[in-house]
Amino acid sequence: MTPATHQPSAGGQVHARVEIDLGERSYPILIGSSLLDDPATWSGLPKAATALIVTNETVGPLYAERLQQALSHHYPQVHVLALPDGEAYKTWDSLNLIFDALLSRGCDRKTVLFALGGGVVGDMTGFAAACYMRGVPFVQVPTTLLAQVDSSVGGKTAINHPLGKNMIGAFYQPERVVCDLDTLQTLPERELSAGLAEVIKYGPIHDLAFLDWIEANLPALRARDPKALAHAVQRSCEIKAEVVGQDEREAGLRAILNFGHTFGHAIEAGLGYGEWLHGEGVGCGMVMAARLSQRLGLLAEDKVERLVRLVEAAGLPVRGPQLKAGHGEGFEDLSNAQRYLQLMRVDKKAEAGEIKFVLVEDAGRAVVRGAPDALVAEVIDGCCA
Repeated sequence: MTPATHQPSAGGQVHARVEIDLGERSYPILIGSSLLDDPATWSGLPKAATALIVTNETVGPLYAERLQQALSHHYPQVHVLALPDGEAYKTWDSLNLIFDALLSRGCDRKTVLFALGGGVVGDMTGFAAACYMRGVPFVQVPTTLLAQVDSSVGGKTAINHPLGKNMIGAFYQPERVVCDLDTLQTLPERELSAGLAEVIKYGPIHDLAFLDWIEANLPALRARDPKALAHAVQRSCEIKAEVVGQDEREAGLRAILNFGHTFGHAIEAGLGYGEWLHGEGVGCGMVMAARLSQRLGLLAEDKVERLVRLVEAAGLPVRGPQLKAGHGEGFEDLSNAQRYLQLMRVDKKAEAGEIKFVLVEDAGRAVVRGAPDALVAEVIDGCCA
């Protein structure tokens, strides 16, 4: 992983280039401004007769035509597919819309897919690329803060199942990730806060100096200051690149990147996908995980309260919701804490029915371990009171 400056073309300006070191599957993350419209951004990608931009109905009208024009310098045919917008549409039906578009246009195994949008678009496009003709190239073009600092990097692709988030998918690396920071200026406030959850998580699990920086610069981040956003995206990508480079398929170390996600995914599934944004679930989930860390003697109370203040200051929820009925027979008869526990047992880190949590130690280190159900239930009750 080597962050470095990059000579800009006459159009776009690259602030930083972060390398994901995965041998023959290595690729760069380009972070900068005016990258979307610059044909030079897209040079050196796999050659093909056709490219397909997969976007959604919100992002498409803002950026699809501009990307299509830039890509037309490299690909004879550039098509656009706009999917319905939202986590609720991260499904088989939406995935099939991508396959329909590819097959109806006679796209071959050299066709390149471009994921233009947030985490939902990126995850589904990557999964479609992994499956279509047993694998075609794709490029991540994230337009949300959450996608730029997390979901577009590292090759996780998936769709949701009603009983669990991201349970059906594949590890499949992109050819390149292009983070045009200008797209963050059109991001709704709620989406910006959701992205800040994934920025914040890197501090407690890996880099306390970055946590200090986030605290000092949170007002600038919420005000969309370009320099602050550039540093937040760059440092987040550097940390993720370092972790993914050591553990691509989450056999061990990479699991620490799921800090807050075990609780957060239960919130998303238990409310119905789209009720809370992913980053909102992660923000609240980090609070729950920190309080569980404290109850297990890993994290001092003042460190927990520091994180709670930061999550709240980012505009994120710090109190958990009451989960709804409808997730399996007998779900409605369970207590709220039992509903959380039932959903967390289908988390990807669970082993033989035992829930594994990403917990934080005082020195800015994360550990993955289990905890007694009764203690977890007490934490949930306390956080949802």
